[in-house]
Amino acid sequence: MVLKMTAIILAGGKSERMKENKALLVLEGRPIIGHICEVLKDIFDELIVVTNHPCDYSFLGVRVVSDLIKGKGPLGGLYTGLFYATSSHAFVVACDMPFLKKEVIAYILKQAEPNRDVIVPLISGGYEPLHAVYARRCLDYIQEDLIANKLKITGFYNRVRIKTITEAELSKIDPEMRSCVNINTPEDWIKA
Repeated sequence: MVLKMTAIILAGGKSERMKENKALLVLEGRPIIGHICEVLKDIFDELIVVTNHPCDYSFLGVRVVSDLIKGKGPLGGLYTGLFYATSSHAFVVACDMPFLKKEVIAYILKQAEPNRDVIVPLISGGYEPLHAVYARRCLDYIQEDLIANKLKITGFYNRVRIKTITEAELSKIDPEMRSCVNINTPEDWIKA
């Protein structure tokens, strides 16, 4: 059973290492976030972009919302996206992942169950929290961490029902694991 879900793109980062807005870097004639939206629009009925610069993303033709709690990084963005999502679960992705694959997303979505709160890839020994599914039930735990100024996304994972997806599973679909590549630095951009 595949749950009906919202897709959330977090586009509120400061891009300190890149020195410019990563989401708007042009790749193959289109901003990175345009590539991401194209993939997600084919899978999800609802798409939300979370940013503190909504005018920058009006060209996308999707719902754009601003952080409910400013200055709390990706965890604050996750909270905002889940708050506005109309489905019980949401697939959350960063705005700097230009090589998303529908097949990888589909595999992750198939692992989602109504009784699971987080479905997250575990790659090279670490979680990939911005290529994962979250239940709206996580909102209270995220809010607790935001109030305590504990801003690591995975900080609340020990309080929820989590399912991990191994790198071995995903590499059968995406052998080079390009779908989880982030563009964080000018060097990453050159490689892309």
